Amino acid sequence: MRIGELRLLIVAPSWVGDMMMAQSLLKMLKYRHPQAMIDVLAPAGFAGLLQRMTEVNGIISHDFKHQHLDWHARYRLGKQLRSHHYRQALILPNSWKSALVPFWAKIPQRTGYVGEWRYGLLNDIRRLDKVLVRQTVQQYVHLAADQSNSLNELPFLPHPQLSPANVDYVLQRLHLSRARPLLILCPGAEYGPAKQWSAEYFAIVGKRQAEQGWQVWILGSGKDAVIGAKIAALIGDKCINLCGETQLGEAVDLLSLADVVISNDSGLMHVAAALDKPLIAIYGSSDAGKTPPLSSRAKVLSAGVACSPCFQRTCRWQHYHCLREIKPQQVLTLLNTMITK
Repeated sequence: MRIGELRLLIVAPSWVGDMMMAQSLLKMLKYRHPQAMIDVLAPAGFAGLLQRMTEVNGIISHDFKHQHLDWHARYRLGKQLRSHHYRQALILPNSWKSALVPFWAKIPQRTGYVGEWRYGLLNDIRRLDKVLVRQTVQQYVHLAADQSNSLNELPFLPHPQLSPANVDYVLQRLHLSRARPLLILCPGAEYGPAKQWSAEYFAIVGKRQAEQGWQVWILGSGKDAVIGAKIAALIGDKCINLCGETQLGEAVDLLSLADVVISNDSGLMHVAAALDKPLIAIYGSSDAGKTPPLSSRAKVLSAGVACSPCFQRTCRWQHYHCLREIKPQQVLTLLNTMITK
């Protein structure tokens, strides 16, 4: 490390969409400290996304299991990171365990929100006013401010940096073509079914566009393969189910080719917004006021039922009205408005 060099460690959130939004914080940090070296500690699956963020100098991948302490692994990693001589860690998750690695790495300034009573693990503790700072992206950017500063600055918008060579490679690997207009459907939502529009509704929209000469791709993780296959079967041979066929970085590259994206409130939705693609974002149990798609080209659809947003993984009443009341025709009408502009 050069004398006087500012090295920062960002402890990433556990969700892809949150990590995409957190690029606004990275941009703010680089704006204020252009020579800073920023490393990100993140789940291993995030590497492809982080590689497309020019603000990131190093990626420290981990495989800590969700809802597990992994005490010994965190201690070993913290001890290893002492040699990096970080000056500050910014800890984005609010959990107690997320602050352990920076503490064991003996990073002098450990910044984060109060969270799960993290006194001692953090020594630069911020208190969050969720009325004043409502959006998740604002909450992340606010961590870059000094304690005495209020959040008067608009965040820099996330935007991954793409390589044409990488895009061409994934097209060739998957034997895909861009000869016709492209609709990409993202029917997954890692959080749970209360954020997932129905397969049948996705299929109705996709089939209509396929009949208009569009090609339809379905993107998602391996966990979305079953719903992807169901949608593809309903649409027909002009639809390609790519769920589980791409790494996250490749999914970013493919989303960059879309003429329109239709997505649940999910990680890929936030990626599509960051790529500034025409986007229809469908919200069920979540709140577009808290985690909106960060793009002027994105349109949000929500049913506005009395019990939403409830932020639950599954519908406590088992009716899922917040999703079922958003009809395919609403999406098609909005889509037609987008493509005729």
